[in-house]
Amino acid sequence: MDSLSCLFNSRSCLSSSGSDPLMGRIISQLVLPFQLLLIVGLSLASPNDHRYNIGDEVPLFVNKVGPFNNPSETYQYYDLPFCQPGELLPEKESLGEVLNGDRLTNTLYHLKFGVDKDGVVLCHKKLNQNDVSKFRAAIIKDYYYQMYFDDLPFWGFVGKIEDEHWTLDGKGPKYFLFTHVQFDVLYNGNQVIEIHAFSDPSHVVDITEDIDQDVTFTYNVRWNETSTLFKNRMERYSRASAKPVIHQVHWFSVINSIVISVLLMAFFAVSMMQRLKNDLRKWSSGDEEEDKEVGWKYLHGDVFRCPSNMPLLCAVMGAGTQLLTLFSCLFILAFLGVLYPYNRGTLLISLVIIYTLTSAVAGYSSASFYSQFVETGWERSVTFSAVLFLGPFLLMQFFLNSVAVSFGATLSIPFCTILVIILIYTLIAIPLLALGGLIGYRCRSEFQAPSATKKCAREIPPLAWYRKTPGQMFLAGLLPFSAIVVELHQLYATLWGYKILTLPGILVFMFIILILLTVTLSIGLTYIQLTVEDHEWWWRSIFRGGSTAVFMFAYSIYFYCKSNMSGVLQTTIFFVYNTCICYAFFLMLGTISLRASFMFTRRIYHAVKSE
Repeated sequence: MDSLSCLFNSRSCLSSSGSDPLMGRIISQLVLPFQLLLIVGLSLASPNDHRYNIGDEVPLFVNKVGPFNNPSETYQYYDLPFCQPGELLPEKESLGEVLNGDRLTNTLYHLKFGVDKDGVVLCHKKLNQNDVSKFRAAIIKDYYYQMYFDDLPFWGFVGKIEDEHWTLDGKGPKYFLFTHVQFDVLYNGNQVIEIHAFSDPSHVVDITEDIDQDVTFTYNVRWNETSTLFKNRMERYSRASAKPVIHQVHWFSVINSIVISVLLMAFFAVSMMQRLKNDLRKWSSGDEEEDKEVGWKYLHGDVFRCPSNMPLLCAVMGAGTQLLTLFSCLFILAFLGVLYPYNRGTLLISLVIIYTLTSAVAGYSSASFYSQFVETGWERSVTFSAVLFLGPFLLMQFFLNSVAVSFGATLSIPFCTILVIILIYTLIAIPLLALGGLIGYRCRSEFQAPSATKKCAREIPPLAWYRKTPGQMFLAGLLPFSAIVVELHQLYATLWGYKILTLPGILVFMFIILILLTVTLSIGLTYIQLTVEDHEWWWRSIFRGGSTAVFMFAYSIYFYCKSNMSGVLQTTIFFVYNTCICYAFFLMLGTISLRASFMFTRRIYHAVKSE
């Protein structure tokens, strides 16, 4: 807390805040919430050093089951009638693990470090007709199970199907339940490096018919030494592709997109600079005929007129800046190695913490921009920025949670977790938002327009259809989307699949290209808009920048139709999350576009004034 005070006191604009009782109350109220957030973050840390002696029990937990084609539709492991211990002891989980749908529970499997086992009986279980029906329904949907061994995830299948072409009597299909698991564990020294689970096709039970059956579940354990270091044991989950050819094609397509985008932006920038120089030369020459060709010069009294719904526009800027900061922080964490595949709940808890802390960014951005044009009412813009993204997001999450609860899925969020999230947002995010807004208001700088704004707005001449908002949105969204579509497909395949088909470095490159293309097209289309004497560029610049998100959402529909995903729950999860992601990109890219258009417009009219 002392470091925060030093940071605040180092700002010259806050030199008088020490005597402000409101500022003092806000800062004092942040002490307890930051401690709460610290506790939530530290819950990710594990005291276990992952070192074992021969014969030590290595922690093994069962997690969840679900259909293979629906990666987000998961249920608790013991929803299927597997062998259960006498008392189910759920593992204590962090906030991120709960949000991720992890439900780790103890099991009858016992794996001791360095100890091989053969034919160990897990349990003798009598399956009644209902149990058989559950297993058969799971096998029809190609169910898999997930477990964690020393914090390493691994998977296996529940059973298999043999259709009539493979059965001896030709009366298939037949459904077989796997009753034996082979655990192959690799270790280096006194640490576990890798684990695999294999089902033995010779140990199966035919559950085609609904009859009671006595089943014996067994397992083997094999330990083998490896030279892989412990620090590298998670790398196998991060490999972009098992096929080098696919990996090379991926890199080639990314480099191709980057080169084309850079050439396009360079050509566009050179053309724009040449055109602006010609416009300024015509303006300064004093020739009336040439002067008429520079249409945008007539808008000097209208171009900086306050837009309609100013508080909402500033809220878009605040929410978009917060989301841009959020994405940037996530990329940094990925490069630092904090975020990696199957690190249980780390991504989600990082999202919660970073979004909470960057609430100050939203408040500052919206209040400071609003206060440049209007002296009072900045509180409304700050309030709008708080709910502009989070409001629709929470409504959609409430709908999704209701569907997940009705299906009994692990993705459903318990009531206590909801209370924790509300507490974090109430005690931390809202005070930070207010603090950021207050700082933005105190540090405001009055906007100095190059020329006085006229009292009456200039009439906008009739525009061709391609110069109106829908036409410009189509153009401004299509080009950036075309540059990132290959990587977007890989990202969707990673999010809605089981293989890591992209890398943080590639994502950063494409994210930068997306931002640069958005800035370039925003400036160019704003210039085109001004040349036809259309001065209402504020909101249009937001829609132009955010239009890429519309193409992203349309592509998500195409991706879903081409995938094997199905069912009400998986469909709901897919479209709710993709809607939230695309809405976040709309706000973020719209903010980038607005800032770029604002800086460009102010620059050229200052240049006209100096001429």
